[in-house]
Amino acid sequence: MAVREIRLLGDPVLRQKAEPVEEVDDEIRELIDDMLETMYDADGVGLAAPQVGLSRRVIVVDTREDDVAPFGLVNPAIVETGEERERGEEGCLSIPGLKEIVERPSRVVVEGLDRDGNPVRIEAEGLLARVLQHEVDHLDGVLFLDRVSALKRNMLLKRWKKLRK
Repeated sequence: MAVREIRLLGDPVLRQKAEPVEEVDDEIRELIDDMLETMYDADGVGLAAPQVGLSRRVIVVDTREDDVAPFGLVNPAIVETGEERERGEEGCLSIPGLKEIVERPSRVVVEGLDRDGNPVRIEAEGLLARVLQHEVDHLDGVLFLDRVSALKRNMLLKRWKKLRK
């Protein structure tokens, strides 16, 4: 396992729609392991392959909640969302130092493949639902900045420019 470089806002890979994974093989399992190690090294709760420079539909999640073991998910898709919405603070390992309140569905159902290529279905609420939505957004080239008002986004981008200096 290896810690990979996390790509930052401005890197074009973060704005691309990631390519589906054709086969879950040793290369994908190694990617999942590296992504978990990278996520832990950066003290995150989720990470998507584009954040480590690969346009592949792979995410890893560890909410650090007792009832949810860390996992990788290949070709995840949100297949159902609840009608209730909730607001919560989000940050992003690709935009360190910025956080903002984002409104999202409070419940989602996500389907994909596990690290062995087996189909999985995850029914999630709360933090897990938020993290899954955030990471699947990354696979579609969407950042949490895109989920806030234009005014807040502009303020955040100004703050980001100051942080980068």
